[in-house]
Amino acid sequence: MMEWPTPRIVKKLRGFLGLTGYYRRFIHHYGQIAKPLTELLRKNAFQWTEETKSAFEELKRAMSESPVLKLPDFNKEFVVETDASGTGIGVVLLQEGRPVASMSRALKGREVDLSVYDKEVLAIVAAVAKWQPYLIGRHFTIQTDRQSLKYLMKQRISTPSQQRWIAKLLGYDYTLTYKKGQENTVADALSRIPHSLSTENGSLHHLSCVDNEVLEHVKASWGSDDRVKR
Repeated sequence: MMEWPTPRIVKKLRGFLGLTGYYRRFIHHYGQIAKPLTELLRKNAFQWTEETKSAFEELKRAMSESPVLKLPDFNKEFVVETDASGTGIGVVLLQEGRPVASMSRALKGREVDLSVYDKEVLAIVAAVAKWQPYLIGRHFTIQTDRQSLKYLMKQRISTPSQQRWIAKLLGYDYTLTYKKGQENTVADALSRIPHSLSTENGSLHHLSCVDNEVLEHVKASWGSDDRVKR
């Protein structure tokens, strides 16, 4: 998240604010922090100043820290949100509406020429492969903004690529659900990042780390563990 590129046009800024605004309830004084950026959307001339730069950097920091990021809880269900644009794919792993991790990567080679449907399938497969340790052996939900994908496993396979991708989803216990495009804010923004930041296998934009409360609990448990004392 800290590597998110500086927006140079209103469209890119709107995407960034859509992403951060989705988690505004977890960011203290979000409206005040974001005000220089939201005001920029209303102006005729796009002028990036020290004030807007400061707001942009502060929002990136807030998005990279607790309480926005969530430590994974393997007793609760994971949700995978996916999206594809003309140039990339974006996916986010969530629990209770909060991100555990997110990833985006550029489409490469023949992927650029895939149909919209196939790009969306590719995003799903990439997400499941990336977070296989979190998802294997437990039920999870996949949310996509392409309604026909709800019936992915029941539809006729029409290309060799689809056959390979669907084979990679076998063995997982998941439910595919539809999420309206205007509500699929996070994955959509990730799929539209300028992908000079992406690696061939995808850029992991954030992963949760242990917060202070959990860390203190671990430290306390060490003090009462005879094996650790030895």
